[in-house]
Amino acid sequence: MPSQIHKTNGKLSSRSRLKRGEAAADPVSRPRMAPDLAVCASIFFLTLVAYWPALRGGMLWDDDAHITSPTLQSVHGLWRIWFQLGATQQYYPLLHSVFWIEHRLWGDAVLGYHLANVIQHALSACLVVLIVRRLEVRGAWLAGCMFALHPVCVEAVAWISEQKSTLSAVFYLASALTYLHFDRSRKTSHYFSALLLFLLALLSKSVTATLPAVLLVIFWWKRGRLDWRREVRPLLPWFALGVTSGLFTAWVERTYIGASGSTYELTLVQHLLLAGRILCFYAGKVVWPVNLIFSYPHWEVDPRVWWQYFYPVVVLVVLTAFTYLATRRHGKAERGPLASLLIFAGTLFPVLGFLHVFPFKFSYVADHFQYLATVAIIVPAAYLLTTGASRISSSQGVSYGAGIGLIAVLGALTWQQSTLYADRETLYRATLARNPDSWMSHNNLGGVLSKIPGREQEAIAEYEAAVQLKPDYAIAHDSLGSLLQKQPGRMDDAIAEYRAAIAADPKYVQARNNLGIALALIPGGLNEAIAEFQEVLRIDPNYYKAHMNLGNVYRQMPGRMDDAIAEYQTTIRMQPDYVPAIMNLGATLVQMPDRLPDAIEEFEAAKRLQPDDAQVHQLLAYALAQAPGRSGDAAAEYETALRLQPNDPETSMNLGDVLERIPGRQQEALAQYQSALQLEPDSQRAKEGVARLSGQEAKP
Repeated sequence: MPSQIHKTNGKLSSRSRLKRGEAAADPVSRPRMAPDLAVCASIFFLTLVAYWPALRGGMLWDDDAHITSPTLQSVHGLWRIWFQLGATQQYYPLLHSVFWIEHRLWGDAVLGYHLANVIQHALSACLVVLIVRRLEVRGAWLAGCMFALHPVCVEAVAWISEQKSTLSAVFYLASALTYLHFDRSRKTSHYFSALLLFLLALLSKSVTATLPAVLLVIFWWKRGRLDWRREVRPLLPWFALGVTSGLFTAWVERTYIGASGSTYELTLVQHLLLAGRILCFYAGKVVWPVNLIFSYPHWEVDPRVWWQYFYPVVVLVVLTAFTYLATRRHGKAERGPLASLLIFAGTLFPVLGFLHVFPFKFSYVADHFQYLATVAIIVPAAYLLTTGASRISSSQGVSYGAGIGLIAVLGALTWQQSTLYADRETLYRATLARNPDSWMSHNNLGGVLSKIPGREQEAIAEYEAAVQLKPDYAIAHDSLGSLLQKQPGRMDDAIAEYRAAIAADPKYVQARNNLGIALALIPGGLNEAIAEFQEVLRIDPNYYKAHMNLGNVYRQMPGRMDDAIAEYQTTIRMQPDYVPAIMNLGATLVQMPDRLPDAIEEFEAAKRLQPDDAQVHQLLAYALAQAPGRSGDAAAEYETALRLQPNDPETSMNLGDVLERIPGRQQEALAQYQSALQLEPDSQRAKEGVARLSGQEAKP
């Protein structure tokens, strides 16, 4: 009987609250009016529409470093993703495993990757709806739509590399939702399912390590206290996993990615000033999302500048006010602002400046850094807007109209922001229009323009702007040197840029490697080139390209052919699928009559790896042509090369030479010489072949 009375009272209490309007059902989140399936379908549709311009976009800054490289596309490559540090740009093995699977599905077609990002983002928005409903907070549907369509999320969704954000968010939010189920059911299966999802989130992006702290804040908000046995103790393993993941990622950032140097060497006061400013910046962008930039200006954190103390003071004042509000009364509504602030700041903690994050070299803030943290502001905003609309008018039309109007505005802003991600040049020019001192954008724009025929001088100007803004920017000096090296008469300028890059960063092996290549091309520079390549290998013994370049230099030096072969073989041992080294080894062996079978074997290996490369078939054909009885095989390889690269006079003449030696195929040889002569009318070799086979000259 007592239990029955309790149930009845609960129902009456609920009705009385409804009558007073304290917990009236949200018209845009009530399950019977907007079923979960319809809500999710609408979110997916709206997200797809808002991000339509980005779906047609190309690859951006470091997308090509995230889309699975040829050396990782095999099953062994998948093993390396998980068990070899440095095989991928960052050690997020689940993320790169997903990229690996996606590459199997659609290769390098960027539409597939963009769709994956958008779908994951929409799925996260649906999870936001379910979590808000589970917490019995009004405005669930509006919160999900606001997250799906908020323009501050565009960078994370439109940028392929940031699939780490969208993928990890799915696991993060799914883990949170599952743990909330566990909090009610106390079922072991729910607990371990949530823990598994949390682990998957960490393996996608380690900033999700803040989830257990967020869950504790939610429980405090719900109950006004934390019970050690019920709420804290079950999350201790989660904290251990999160801390381990965060520290490991910080070590990888410093060791493998280069998050070290003066940018990160801040005093405690500077750290506090920076953290306060970052929090204010991100909160402002969520509330008023204007002037969003791919790369924001890099702030100077100076304790001597009085106004920089304004930001931490604002944070402290808001924190104090929210704490007072939470302690003055003991309801969830009074604890809500403090809980939101704690979740917002806690989710952002990994990027508040206390840990080394590589992009801090360019800017201390980035839109994708606050991708998850925006939920902590969006959810209470949706609650306030829904509650406010219902208090202004009892008509459901007012609530719907206000919600739809806000969603339309956010969707339009997201569409507009998505257009900036159409391609690299559009993005960098838009960035420079708002942040002209972005030396990173000048450098990256130079990289884009350098690949477009006829725009090399524009690229040089962009690189020069980058090094003028940041004279110690080693990457820009190296890139400028690489482009100048291709310009007639500018080899000395290129070498000077390589040396400037090395002066800025003595351990920058790419610049040393490029310097070695340039030195090998000038008279008397071979020995100095060897010294540079050897220094590269001293700094980084795994830099396999230096071994290959050493082989190229030794091949030019009398008596060093065996050394060249040894370097090529070392390169291949380090990178078995590196076709340039295999081809160079074959090209060296083919010059040694007793090693001709070995040369053919190397070219065959290269053909297996790159069957659509015309040059591989040409070199294999050349080697086969030297072997007794292999003229027919050589002709077949030359014919394949011509199919892959038609209208190549050199290949046609080589095929003609081989066919001429095969009985009964002289007419085919004549046709090849004639084809070469049409393509290259001044070719004496082609003229002699035509004359020879036309009977105008005795056959030798």
